[in-house]
Amino acid sequence: MAQSIIDPSRLERIEFSNDEIARYSRHLIMPEVTLEGQKRLKAASVLCIGTGGLGSPIALYLAAAGIGRLGLVDGDTVDFSNLQRQILHGTKDVGRKKLNSARDSIREVNPNVQVDLYDTFFTAENAREIAEPYDVIIDGTDNFPTRYCSNDISVFLKKPNVYGSIFRFDGQATVFAPHMGGPCYRCMFPEPPPPGMVPSCAEGGVLGVLPGIIGVVQAIEAIKLIVGIGEPLIGRLLHFDALKLKFREFKLRRDPKCPVCGDAPSITELVDYEQFCGIPQAKAAEAEETLVPTITAQELQAKRARGDRFVLLDVREPFEFDICRIPDSRLIPLGELPSRMSELDSADEIVIHCKTGMRSARALKLLQEAGFGKLWNVEGGIHAWADSVDSTVPKY
Repeated sequence: MAQSIIDPSRLERIEFSNDEIARYSRHLIMPEVTLEGQKRLKAASVLCIGTGGLGSPIALYLAAAGIGRLGLVDGDTVDFSNLQRQILHGTKDVGRKKLNSARDSIREVNPNVQVDLYDTFFTAENAREIAEPYDVIIDGTDNFPTRYCSNDISVFLKKPNVYGSIFRFDGQATVFAPHMGGPCYRCMFPEPPPPGMVPSCAEGGVLGVLPGIIGVVQAIEAIKLIVGIGEPLIGRLLHFDALKLKFREFKLRRDPKCPVCGDAPSITELVDYEQFCGIPQAKAAEAEETLVPTITAQELQAKRARGDRFVLLDVREPFEFDICRIPDSRLIPLGELPSRMSELDSADEIVIHCKTGMRSARALKLLQEAGFGKLWNVEGGIHAWADSVDSTVPKY
């Protein structure tokens, strides 16, 4: 049996009301948990970074289980696109701070839990101050700067970091804890991928129920560490394929040359994680990309109203085209553009758009390199069209 990470001396002043005894009765009658284990849960503090797809089941189930103190870190607001998977939030919460709707949902589940809110994003500037009071750190985010930051501060503070990630139909989870004999995130990924190489859920999509599976696994791992039961996912990566409904396990080993948890670490303090992950360089490249000729959605509408002759080229995918489209647009997905340029006439004026303007900027560059001259990129893509021209066009 694993050893609890909670110091036994912290249990001496833990008491339960009759209502709490009834609430946690199904735990108390389990010989692996008992009153002692429930006291450990009440004495424990867990920091959940993110209150989105993963953070929702993590926070709800840990609150229901009786965690004494739950810290939530998130600087975002609730959007309609969140509601398909982020079950902490409801339709009435759209536009609210995620932390506020999360707090309300948790209080409804278990008013005995102390909920601490950190209305910010987890960065090198605030990570130590936020994480230090907590026993377990759970990473429920979807970006590389935060993953590396949460990993490094967990190593420095000698706290287990319960990791999870999701994309489309696949998810994975593990526990990074070098001080308990396992590896850290950097043992697996010493360097981040180039910016834009790994698409986000907003770009590639995610099955709505998938974060429920992975988030619950993360909550289970936190409870096991706190109560001191079972075999934590230390040194083991659990992969879940929702389409095949299969779990697979991979061994993870600590890298003695790891720059953070290795035998001779070269990184001993928090760094600029956006810089480390190449975000400033990517933004600079993006800014350079925006130097391509652009047209606003309103200007596009004015051209249509005047009856100007031009080709309106949509470079999204067919399934996106089925969701919504600008009238009279012509679909050639970006990936097919190099082989289908012959369908376009370089003498024509071509206005290109996609979802938000990024893919269409790349398409414009490709056409420029092929000798096309009269090109425009719709700034903000079809989302800008929905915002400023036609509100009946759905945003996705």
